Amino acid sequence: MSGSIYQRQHRHYDRGYHSKESQASLSQYQSSSRYAAASSTSATSRSRGLKLSTHSGLEESRVSPLPKRSKPSYLAVDKDNQIIGYVVPIFRGSQEFASGLSDTEEKRLRESTAYMARRDLFSTGVAMERSEHFSRKETMRETAERISLNKRIHEHGEHFKRMNEDSLMHAPDFVIKPRSHTVWENQCVRLHCTVSGWPDPRAVWYKNNVAIDPLASPGKYKLESRYNVHSLEINRCDFDDTAQYRVSAMNTQGELSAFASVVVKRFKGEVEESLPVPRHGPVSEYGITFKTHIVDTFGVSFGREGETMSLGCTVIIYPHLSRYQPEIQWYRDHVLLTDSKWSRMHWSGDRATLTLTHLNKEDEGLYTLRVTTKSGYETYSAYVFVRDTDAEVEGAPGAPLDVCCLDSNKDYIIVSWKQPAVDGGNSILGYFVDRCEVGTTHWIQCNDTPIKFARFPVTGLVEGRSYYLRVRAVNKCGMSRPSRMSEPVAAMDPADRARMRGTSAPWTGQIIVTEEEPSEGIVPGRPLELQVTEATKNYVVLSWKPPGEKVLEGVMYYVEKCVSGTDSWQRVNTEIPVRSPRFALFDLAEGKSYSFRVRCCNSAGVGEPSDPTETTTVGDKLDTPSAPSKVIPTRNTDTSVVVSWQASHDAKELVGYYIESSIVGSNAWVPCNNKPVKATRFICHGLMTGETCVFRVRAVNAAGLSQFSEESEPVEVKAAIASPTPPYGISVLECVRDAMTLAWKQPTFIGGADITGYFVDYREVIDGVPGKWHEANIKSVSDRAYRVTDLKENKKYQFQVRAANMAGVGIPSLPSDTFLCEEWTIAVPGPPYDLQIREVRSDSLVLLWKAPVYQGRDPVNGAYVDIKEADAPEEAWRGVNTKAVEKTFLKIKNLKEGETYVFRVRAQNKAGVGRASEVTDPVQAETKPGTTEIVVDVDDDGVISLNFACAELNADSKFVWSKDYEELTDETRLTVETKGNLSKAIFNTPAEEDIGIYSCFVTHTDGVSASYTLSGEELKKLLEISHDHKFPIIPLKSELAVELMEKGRVRFWLQAEKISANGKVEYVFNDNVLSQGEKYKMNFDKNTGVIEMIMEALTPQDEGTFTFQMQDGKATNQSSLVLIGDVFHQLQKESEFQRKEWFRKQGPHFVEYLSWEVTPECCVVLKCKVGNMKKETSALWYKDGREVKAEEHLGFTEGVLKLEIAQISKKDAGVYEVILKDDRGKDTSTLSLIDQDFRDLMNEVFHVIAKSSTPLKITSTAEGIRLYTFVNYYNDLLQVTWQYKDSAIAFSDRVKSGVVGEQLWLQITEPTEKDRGKYGIEFHDGKGNLVRSVELSGQAYDDAYAEFQRLKPCSSSRRSA
Repeated sequence: MSGSIYQRQHRHYDRGYHSKESQASLSQYQSSSRYAAASSTSATSRSRGLKLSTHSGLEESRVSPLPKRSKPSYLAVDKDNQIIGYVVPIFRGSQEFASGLSDTEEKRLRESTAYMARRDLFSTGVAMERSEHFSRKETMRETAERISLNKRIHEHGEHFKRMNEDSLMHAPDFVIKPRSHTVWENQCVRLHCTVSGWPDPRAVWYKNNVAIDPLASPGKYKLESRYNVHSLEINRCDFDDTAQYRVSAMNTQGELSAFASVVVKRFKGEVEESLPVPRHGPVSEYGITFKTHIVDTFGVSFGREGETMSLGCTVIIYPHLSRYQPEIQWYRDHVLLTDSKWSRMHWSGDRATLTLTHLNKEDEGLYTLRVTTKSGYETYSAYVFVRDTDAEVEGAPGAPLDVCCLDSNKDYIIVSWKQPAVDGGNSILGYFVDRCEVGTTHWIQCNDTPIKFARFPVTGLVEGRSYYLRVRAVNKCGMSRPSRMSEPVAAMDPADRARMRGTSAPWTGQIIVTEEEPSEGIVPGRPLELQVTEATKNYVVLSWKPPGEKVLEGVMYYVEKCVSGTDSWQRVNTEIPVRSPRFALFDLAEGKSYSFRVRCCNSAGVGEPSDPTETTTVGDKLDTPSAPSKVIPTRNTDTSVVVSWQASHDAKELVGYYIESSIVGSNAWVPCNNKPVKATRFICHGLMTGETCVFRVRAVNAAGLSQFSEESEPVEVKAAIASPTPPYGISVLECVRDAMTLAWKQPTFIGGADITGYFVDYREVIDGVPGKWHEANIKSVSDRAYRVTDLKENKKYQFQVRAANMAGVGIPSLPSDTFLCEEWTIAVPGPPYDLQIREVRSDSLVLLWKAPVYQGRDPVNGAYVDIKEADAPEEAWRGVNTKAVEKTFLKIKNLKEGETYVFRVRAQNKAGVGRASEVTDPVQAETKPGTTEIVVDVDDDGVISLNFACAELNADSKFVWSKDYEELTDETRLTVETKGNLSKAIFNTPAEEDIGIYSCFVTHTDGVSASYTLSGEELKKLLEISHDHKFPIIPLKSELAVELMEKGRVRFWLQAEKISANGKVEYVFNDNVLSQGEKYKMNFDKNTGVIEMIMEALTPQDEGTFTFQMQDGKATNQSSLVLIGDVFHQLQKESEFQRKEWFRKQGPHFVEYLSWEVTPECCVVLKCKVGNMKKETSALWYKDGREVKAEEHLGFTEGVLKLEIAQISKKDAGVYEVILKDDRGKDTSTLSLIDQDFRDLMNEVFHVIAKSSTPLKITSTAEGIRLYTFVNYYNDLLQVTWQYKDSAIAFSDRVKSGVVGEQLWLQITEPTEKDRGKYGIEFHDGKGNLVRSVELSGQAYDDAYAEFQRLKPCSSSRRSA
């Protein structure tokens, strides 16, 4: 056990016996006799002069003059260094044995000689067998010794090589790899591994190639890394944890990965029915042919960046096997998808779902679901469009896409991307590239200035580390959002990357015999086929092939450059040669021309240079592509157009094309795709039906976007015309001896154009064998019924029908049932036919039908309609009407919303009820969004019309009007006018004969129809409205009214509802027409309908009646206003007052008259607001006729005059007056502050004082207990009442009150227990009075009394002193 542990932890442990060859030889050797074992030990000690107990053999090999040998390789590679098979080496004798025979060989030779002698002397078979057996054992023993010794020497050499300080740094290596596990659900599992390497590697765990973030699922994952042991613990496993897990170890020397699988199982008794049963063991599939149907599919989908989208289909496989699971695969643009952080796939047993967790433009494309069984596969495809999300800055471009690594080495990564389709309305100035080291979240911008070329070399990397990359576009408005980050890219030499992927190769069935080791001590030759594979202004990439001779030891390369026109060659990589035959050069001068060459080197020296490249000028060699041409749009569906174009001429490295569309006349272009398409044909989805659009295309490559192509011809977005689908439901309406009348149903899809007719074929059926088809009609028939003649009586026939439109004749229907041609003699009528459903609503619909062709013995006198739910059995048929209807239509009511129904009709005559018609197609009772009804309208001329609008109208749609569900052809009663999506049925001369049900049906729609019932009463109302419109009255919004204006002017006005520019008005006063003049000013605003007359003033002669008379064409109206008596006198008085006020305000005046207010500081402010002041205006204050001087607190700010009375008292009572005057006039304002007015003012002052009082507090003095409160200002006129237990206190020598400054106090001298209780002070303010109270009892009293007792002796002692 100790040996195995030592073996796992030390590379130099002897593993020579672990090969199968050496084990076989060793097992035979160990089973030999004791003598053979002893001889082996002796021979081993003498072999090559080595002592196994010391390292002398190792020292001898280290000082050997032989050149160093590389580690043997047993893999065969082709000229491109691709592994193609295994190599069986031919072991040659080393120089150590070339000079002569070893001791062992000499002994074997002697024994062989002795054997020959013995064979001559003793020719017995037994002796010969023993001798041969012994010789064979000796040979195998020596072979095993040689293999073991060589292995041990090689391992010791590797150990000392690693212990050399110059080679301590090495790439990660897995000492112990993670092991796969199978666990039960809800168990925990732990994956762990041991990794060696210097510097210490960092480990990252992945689930299905998606990095595991413990913070994203708290408690689910636990990561630990201690002493080079890394572990991943998964808590409470479920089915979603079944996956392949990868641990990636990386340091500066490289990166290495190891894999392990986790399978989560569930107990049989806990399997949910909704989950698919795992497929265990064989399933009997032999002889079964599976039929696969993909239903409930997803359509063309539109998403926005950052959203989540799910695509799903239901998969039906027949026959159903409970344990059979088909292979479900998802593709995008024909590339197989796998589970990743961007896409998740789920199979629930009958439904396949693909979830795109975070949409980006990279996710746009054609998605295909492929379901594979042993019998074949079925696919379904639909396109997914991803629009740009809103830019963070308005006008910024869209994010770039498809960021990936084009080339990488240990010190650079060349990243490429695709330009966005949306530039934000301004040209893109360039792009910024960001990088982020794997395992961190810090993004670093790689370029300081934007670059226009869609490729960029990222430098400044740490060798061996992996990075994510992303790109942002910028225009003059701002920066785009970042692109989706790339897959991680390691900064490593390509040769190291190939080596670290592992040296194992799949078995190819080919064995190549080569020499054991590559040639040594040979200087390599010239590299071959050196060429410049890519050249931009930022970098140049060179590639070449190794020398043509046999594989050399450790070949590396030096790259040299030479400026054109000189012979000076300069080595580019002077410090470290490169190992891969590919190299990128940076820091070349843009515009200069260079030549390049490469030299090989190894331990033997530097070889000759390769042939130089042709002169290369540093700069972007790739030009933007030319614009595409010949853009041709073609109608496809109601929301899509097929756009094709001619490819760009001589376009290099073409990435694809962007297509844009625009509605004609809008000049607004919208991208049709956000991911370039390489084909020259594309279906643009998401267009508006009926709109006329134009298209343009531009090409894109790494150099940029081409100019737009010329605009295409306009095309209307509508479905392309196709031939109709087959009719169906063929039935017999009547049969005579040599003819049969047939009926059928209209095709479900008419091909986008009206059906022009039908063609009927028939064939005779003899003994169940049908014959050839014959044409029944050469000329098409427009009705869905036809009489087929020239048949044979008592023969059986089958029929088929084809529909035709302008696109051609469609395929025939399925053959009908077999019908016998014999004359009908039954008494009851035949079946009705051509059932149609109109006006479908949530609770009703209208059913139409045609009367039977076969009447029976008597004429048809009515029909019955039957109804049942679509999925109900035949026994569920029930009648809609109990009494037969004579008409061929019926409105069916009381339907259940959302239920699906079918209908049939039976006709009757005197003999009875006949056979039922064919059943209608199922119809769901629902009112579709946007459903409109017929609206009746009476225009200004009194014309009555029925109006119907249809939002689903297309170019081929027609409005079909009917009365009582029979199409109107007689225009004497009604005239139909259609404009756009509106159709009118106009009554020419409405009368009683127009009473009925009017309906309108719109063709080429999803059954858009409506009806309107015109009854006698309704017609009478419409005729009255029509009369009013023929002889109209001008409507008024307001009747004639009067109002006062500025300067006391009087305005008479009214407003008409609607009046034209030709309207006229007459102004009448007491039957006298008034005219424009100094006294009357008339105005008529025909836009607003306001009519007014303004008078400067009212005089006693203006008492009377005012009337406005209006006329507009044939419409008239008038409105009057009576101004007499008190109404007139009041208006006249108010007018005179307003006039005086206006004149007053022409000079300085009071806007607000004198008033007072009390401030929180208890100051009284007299103030008034004035207007129309100027510098010369004077404002004088007076009290009781005596002018108040300016020093007495006068103020004037912002149009307000103020007089402040700081401490008001009785002497401030009086009458205050302010006079404003200048050369324009004067104005006066008076304020009385005497008697009650002064008392009201003082009450307000007291109220402010009371509100400013502080809560009543308790303090102790040497004389007793004192209660006090503070106010902001104390006025001598303030009245307060001290209270004890809510009653006024009777003051005495022991209980006193007083005022000190702003403090109001109550002193209780020598307090006793009787003084306990509630005390308060009441402020009298003439309003509600304010009371402040305090509770002098309990602890408050005890504390105050104790403090009084403490202070009392101190006071006494001070008095004594």
